[in-house]
Amino acid sequence: MSEIKFRSDVTVELVKHSASDEDVVWAARVSTAGERSKESVGPVSESKGLINFLMRERHGTPFEHSVFTFYVKAPIFVWREHMRHRVASYNEESGRYRVLDPEFYVPDQKRKLVQVGKAGAYNFEDGTKEQFDVTDKAFRESCEAAYIQYESMLAAGVAREVARGVLPVTIYSTAYVTMNARALMNFLSLRKKDEDSLFPSYPQREIEMVAEKYEEHFAQVMPITHEAFVANKRVSP
Repeated sequence: MSEIKFRSDVTVELVKHSASDEDVVWAARVSTAGERSKESVGPVSESKGLINFLMRERHGTPFEHSVFTFYVKAPIFVWREHMRHRVASYNEESGRYRVLDPEFYVPDQKRKLVQVGKAGAYNFEDGTKEQFDVTDKAFRESCEAAYIQYESMLAAGVAREVARGVLPVTIYSTAYVTMNARALMNFLSLRKKDEDSLFPSYPQREIEMVAEKYEEHFAQVMPITHEAFVANKRVSP
């Protein structure tokens, strides 16, 4: 039997990008400068006002010319939420073509376990030690049992695409995700909770962990655009 691995985090790496605040400026100025738009771009620090104007007035297309590609490793239940965002391109590993690694998500003690309130008006609160213990035990035992059955079917010659059916959605899967800055801001506006947002969002914690890492890369690569996004209460342009 393979060694089962458990973890409570996600992996997000910026593989490559063609993105900068300058991209936003020259894309916007083509509307008035035509073929001279790139030549007219001076120091981007002098264009903070323009970027803020575009963000505030929701002129979104200039932000579509900056592109990010991420490598992400997350539980399958996170991917099901992520792929609801049809503004990104995905290539995910396939359980038909490779044996899936025995790596599973388990909530750690920082994960709030108890939902209080009714649908549309609820909060999550910390669980008791007993609730955490029963959750941890259930996750670990069910994942271990499922992977044992998975390996037994593979050993018997059952096709990978059939055997994978016993695996839970807590198993980790990897994918490349490519999206432009406008799409990324849309994702962040919905999948990261922030008290200063004009439109509050209440994402599931596990996909919010992905969003937090995305935002770190976004702020580093396009600091002026990110600053304008935050200043305008995280409304996607």
